[in-house]
Amino acid sequence: MNHSSSVILVLADGARPDTLATAIAAGELPSLARLSAEGGFHTVTTVFPSVTGPAYSPFLMGRHPGSVGLPGLRWYDRSHVACGWPSYARSYIGYQCLRLDSDLATSSETIFELEPSSIGALSVIRRGLPPERQIGSGAAFVARTAITHFRGRVSGWLDIDARIGEHFVRRVADEHPAFAFVALTGIDKASHALGHASSLVRDAMRVVDRTCAALRRNAEQNGTWDSTHLWVVSDHGHSPVSRHEDLAGFVGSLGLSTVAHPWTVRPGAQVAVAVSGNAMAHIYAGLENRDRAFWPALAARWDGIAAAILARESVDLMLLPHSETACEVRTRERGCGIVSWTDSTYSYHPMSGDPLGIGALDNLTEIDAFNATIHSSYPDALVQIARLSACSRSGDMILSATPGWDFRARYEPIRHVSSHGALHREHMLVPMITNRAVAGTPRRTVDVMTSACAVLGLKPTTTEGTSFI
Repeated sequence: MNHSSSVILVLADGARPDTLATAIAAGELPSLARLSAEGGFHTVTTVFPSVTGPAYSPFLMGRHPGSVGLPGLRWYDRSHVACGWPSYARSYIGYQCLRLDSDLATSSETIFELEPSSIGALSVIRRGLPPERQIGSGAAFVARTAITHFRGRVSGWLDIDARIGEHFVRRVADEHPAFAFVALTGIDKASHALGHASSLVRDAMRVVDRTCAALRRNAEQNGTWDSTHLWVVSDHGHSPVSRHEDLAGFVGSLGLSTVAHPWTVRPGAQVAVAVSGNAMAHIYAGLENRDRAFWPALAARWDGIAAAILARESVDLMLLPHSETACEVRTRERGCGIVSWTDSTYSYHPMSGDPLGIGALDNLTEIDAFNATIHSSYPDALVQIARLSACSRSGDMILSATPGWDFRARYEPIRHVSSHGALHREHMLVPMITNRAVAGTPRRTVDVMTSACAVLGLKPTTTEGTSFI
């Protein structure tokens, strides 16, 4: 099928802008270097939580993960509606990944629902994409990836990337879809196991480069390159981690009956701990209450517990949702403040100290809020805190880890030496390469789907991004 324009989105999962730029400058990624020179290399912000899965929602739904019901890679269902007995909890690592599509808010379309001429490869969001247009989703493939994950064979992920990339390239060449998406996860897997500066990460980047080279070569040969938008993006960064807090174990040591993955069944549990990435976490307090209660109603019972958690060296930021339009930000040494928002503006008022390090800000637009925070330790913090805090599935305490720390000391097949998920800049800043110059300024990953819809003439019901086309 031929289209006047098409969009191909290559997700280099876990790539940092500085590492990618260094590899390009060293001549290791010739295809990406050529794309950058002809189009552009941009640094944009991802979403909080900055973690694989939820952080795909900007690319495929044009919305922040909290806005579509994905508060993290793991979460607890207070209502007992979405997640069933006996755990009432969700983890998108393992078989429950198949539940992700049904967990998404129905108020927003995926780009697959808007554009029938689509192909998706290794996409954790598939709603609207028929099985025959999915690459890497069959039972045999899922079994293979599970074995690779639980055996901890990191080089196996690069083999998977290479095979998926080749299959994706063939399908795009044969079918000429209007929209095509492929996620290559080798950079992320190699970073977790060996560090983001490892040689295996560079090898994973070369797989991305070869995939883009083949996509370009085919488009040039069939005469569609001039109408093809090829964008290479990442969903989160990475940073070294050498200390691992057993967050669930610590909460349990406070005398609280605690559930956390993989052990999520405990009758009479008082607290649920849900870690993602592993540098962010949700803590759900008072599990006997099926309705969300904001922090002012919880403080009398839980403030001492919150103080004990915040005293841990592993915790950088603690977010305490106060209402549907306000969230308290606490730190151990830099005081606390309040982020508040309306439908169109964002404000930040330090109460004691300045936890975000940006000074008082009043009634900023989304663009102004971005500009006011982009060079801080917490890029785009106001918008990201608002979106996640407002999610009804978020915890009563939302934690962002101190650099060098994460919150999961047990149950990982490979002990992480690099992590992500937090609100600090090493995790929040990601690269974006476009094969031609763009008219606007790319700022956030939510801009990507909005811009793809502009190219394809699609009209989504709602997005949270701004088109750079």
